[in-house]
Amino acid sequence: MNKSGLYIQLYNIHGLIRGKNLELGRDADTGGQTKYVLELAKSLTEREDVRKVEIVTRRIEDKAVSKDYSDRIENVSEKLSIIRIRCGGLKYIRKELLWPHLEEFVDKSIKYIKGNNELPDIIHSHYADAGYVCTELTKFFGIPLIHTGHSLGRDKLNNLLKQGLTKEEINKRYKIFKRIEAEESTIFFADRIITSTNQEIDKQYGLYENTNKDKFVVIPPSVELKRFYPYNEKREWNSEEKEIREKIREELWRFFTNLNKPLILSLCRPEKRKNITGLIEAYGEDKELQKKANLAIFAGIRKDITKMEDIEREVLTEILLMMDKYNLYGKMAVPKTHDVEDEVPELYRITAETRGVFVNSAYNEPFGLTLIEAASSGLPVVATNDGGPKDILNNLNNGELVDVSDSKNIANGIHKILDDEDKWIKYSGNGIERVKKYYSWEAHTDLYVEVINEVLSKVDRKTKTFISTGEKFLTFEKFMIFDIDDTLLGNKEAAERIKTVIAENNNKIGFGVATGRTIDSAKNVLKENNFVLPDLIISSVGSEIYYRDHEDYILSTGWKAHISQGWKREQIFNALSQFDFLEYQEEDTQRDFKVSYYIDKAEDNYKKVVDWLVKNRVKANCILSHKNYLDILPARASKGRAVRYIAYRWNLNHNNILVAGDSGNDEDMLTGELLGVVVGNYGDELNKLKGRRRIYFAEAERADGIIEGINYYNFIERI
Repeated sequence: MNKSGLYIQLYNIHGLIRGKNLELGRDADTGGQTKYVLELAKSLTEREDVRKVEIVTRRIEDKAVSKDYSDRIENVSEKLSIIRIRCGGLKYIRKELLWPHLEEFVDKSIKYIKGNNELPDIIHSHYADAGYVCTELTKFFGIPLIHTGHSLGRDKLNNLLKQGLTKEEINKRYKIFKRIEAEESTIFFADRIITSTNQEIDKQYGLYENTNKDKFVVIPPSVELKRFYPYNEKREWNSEEKEIREKIREELWRFFTNLNKPLILSLCRPEKRKNITGLIEAYGEDKELQKKANLAIFAGIRKDITKMEDIEREVLTEILLMMDKYNLYGKMAVPKTHDVEDEVPELYRITAETRGVFVNSAYNEPFGLTLIEAASSGLPVVATNDGGPKDILNNLNNGELVDVSDSKNIANGIHKILDDEDKWIKYSGNGIERVKKYYSWEAHTDLYVEVINEVLSKVDRKTKTFISTGEKFLTFEKFMIFDIDDTLLGNKEAAERIKTVIAENNNKIGFGVATGRTIDSAKNVLKENNFVLPDLIISSVGSEIYYRDHEDYILSTGWKAHISQGWKREQIFNALSQFDFLEYQEEDTQRDFKVSYYIDKAEDNYKKVVDWLVKNRVKANCILSHKNYLDILPARASKGRAVRYIAYRWNLNHNNILVAGDSGNDEDMLTGELLGVVVGNYGDELNKLKGRRRIYFAEAERADGIIEGINYYNFIERI
């Protein structure tokens, strides 16, 4: 535990979250998960043993959404802040399309943590995308990880397959296979996984290969009792509350011809799995039910259906078509908007006052927060028997569980409650009394903090699952990165001298190498020369970055994602086969993001290769070294770009990074704002750099030239 009290970060990445007036139901990204995260954060800040809570989310600056989502930092209270991190541009992107941008979110989260000068005690990921990000963070830093899935990809895949969609259709729309892969990894790396029910553990997480039941803890969802108070609790309504009630009634009057009937209420996002059409079918096929009650469906917030995302548009269009099909005009309401903060609690109470019922008709409901809100308000429920509602109704005994796959079951469940006044009163009273015992936020956070303290008492951040250099990168303010061949190595006595310099400053200056060699070749040559293991290796001319993990090295997936855009290796390989002055190098030198050749008469032929790539609009980086070696890399890849990526990711000032090299493939690493050193045995292709700012040409060769450069910049003394 850092300082006095817990520092907790909650990752909820999609971006549509703010400190007040949540737009619940706006789209598929603004459901119960968003509400849970904010209320959990607020509840935690009320505890004396919690010092700071941060919700980490995506920054959005888009005319289509509120300006609130563009604030980089929103201070909700003295202890709670919402930290907004930019990734994938600034436009709103639904969560299924965020996957290609999550590595950027990882990088900028690392940058934020480093700039904050403090590791959180715990990180808690919500949903699969946050699970992916937090898994990467815990790999680096060993920060204990708690995860809440909210819904799971394998379960969603199975349900959509049952609805007749193909795997290809599902993956195209939901990126389901990427999601499942991320969930498997999160399950493996998480220290604890919080679920709302035991059914979620057995039936949903049980579908995953990495599931280990020892990691799971059930903490039931909770409700803010101050807002969701019972319908029959006597209160003096102020003018604002009266206005809210009147607004709701006026909205319903616009739809209903007879308000003096019980109300059947549904409140959910416009998603297929919510099975809203099943409820409409149950009502539309049952004339008796239509006589007894009105139906009100609040399916999110909409302005113009034609401008909504495909998923929401399909569901809402189907709702309106079914309303027309069954001629439910005057009996069914589908309001366009509702205010979550103030109107939703009143909706439950107004429905209860009519002696109505709340219906959750989802095919599967992993969480069931609306059921608890309804119970707290004194409103009986009819709910799906798949998922969280089983545990909730077992605890509360405030309604009927039904198999929603047959719409007649939904109708029968509603009839049972509406037709039996004693049952309605019993269910209403049970909900009001028992929700305080099982689902208060105080009880929820008590158990939650117990779990955190247990994890902190047992987790060893230095275990093999975490990258051993991760925490070192947080403390380093300086870095030295050198080429290997003929720069770091090549003179045994000089190599021993630089080795001593590195070892003596290991606790305050990071050490890395940047080489044309592959990762295996780089490790082998350093081992053969009994050299210090670098904290990182930039290999294959900057096309790969590896971080040291004890005696091994872990590939940077962030760099891989960054350079992959627009890379067409096969196209380049096939096209360059036409040039007889190029010879494809040995297979063990080739990489996924590097095509390597020997080039004959480079002074004449190098330009021919570059011109061909430009003419054919192939974005690539051509690097010539020692007049004989040609490497084709992605446009974003090179030693220099890799070093600058490291500087950005780890929040290192360019003034505090010293680089050294001897050949053309070091050129872009040596130029710019970094402190460059060209050793005395350099190749002729670097002559053009003489006189450049921040590039020192040493007289001494190889490692002695590096030491000369260190002294020239007074690099170590400036610590």
